[in-house]
Amino acid sequence: MGHGSVRKQDGGWGYRIDLGPDPSSGKRRQASKQGFGTRREAMLAMQEMLRSAQLGVVPQRSTKTLGEFLDEWIELQGERLRPSTRYSYEVVIARIKASLGHATLQSLSPMQLERFYVSLLSSGGRRGGPLAAKTARNTHTVLRKALADAERLELIVRNPAAAARPPVARREDPLTWSSAQLREFLDAAKGDRLHAAWVLLATTGMRRGEVLGLRWRDVDFDGGDLAVSHTLTTAGSEVHTGPPKTQRGRRQIFLDKETLSVLRARRRQQNEERLAVGEAWQNDLDLVFTDELGAPIHPDDFSRQFRNHVRRTGLPTIRLHDLRHSYATLALKAGVHPKVVSERLGHATVGVTLDLYSHVTPSIAREAADVVAARIFD
Repeated sequence: MGHGSVRKQDGGWGYRIDLGPDPSSGKRRQASKQGFGTRREAMLAMQEMLRSAQLGVVPQRSTKTLGEFLDEWIELQGERLRPSTRYSYEVVIARIKASLGHATLQSLSPMQLERFYVSLLSSGGRRGGPLAAKTARNTHTVLRKALADAERLELIVRNPAAAARPPVARREDPLTWSSAQLREFLDAAKGDRLHAAWVLLATTGMRRGEVLGLRWRDVDFDGGDLAVSHTLTTAGSEVHTGPPKTQRGRRQIFLDKETLSVLRARRRQQNEERLAVGEAWQNDLDLVFTDELGAPIHPDDFSRQFRNHVRRTGLPTIRLHDLRHSYATLALKAGVHPKVVSERLGHATVGVTLDLYSHVTPSIAREAADVVAARIFD
């Protein structure tokens, strides 16, 4: 059975283990690792290595770098990743490789990763500026997932990212518009060819990709609803379409008369555009919202057009995604049951909805108190 020791060196804790002779060659084996934040972390890692040695699971010493492993790892994902997810992973991997790509995979420690996360917050963004805490946290998520596979494949004994603490992304209440501000924006945008898209976002809380991926076959004018079964995503400049990521994302959304009316107007408008361009028409995907030639609209262009409209109205600046937050806030304040709001938004559970819009629940609770009291005393 192997034995080892823990010591402090160069400002961090580490361990050294004598694993005994190799069964095949007879040569003595040693393992060491430095860079743990505390003596306890180093001790736990050493004990885990010793347990692995007892089970015969000791990775062969390797000089493979983290960058080399990540390049292999992303290729192994293959068809398991949607194009948009793969693209986002590649962006994260490039960020990791820029700082840690040269580090030996087996030498990585939790403290080293935490120092990397701190550097991202100060200079990990574009042109050397700070990186948002949420983006830094997403970097940790991808790294932890990749290193978990390295552990599963017995390339490392312990996933250092599992012990590293990611940056804290503080969530702030979403910016929203009131019903009057929404009405002002929609009135000002009536002449725009994407007016129906803005209305749909405001009255359903659909996601940007869900609106841009909506097909005419998914709209039931007689039944007064639509099916979210097709979304539009991007991988850099490329546009991709496909089903929603989750089963809860597939859903039926009932529509009000005004929204149905503007969708009918949008269909007439699109028919006129199709007749005007003739054989140059490109809408093979049957999309509700396209450019003037029938091609899909890039989400970035869609958001840019929204920002331009907001700027012209003089309304408080919000993001396109904040229309979704505005819808949810107005629905909850209007007394729509949270479960109904959750289902319309496509959230995994009603708990997600209530947690995300916790800033709304106090006013709902106050109104509930008045309603119940009125039933008792009036």
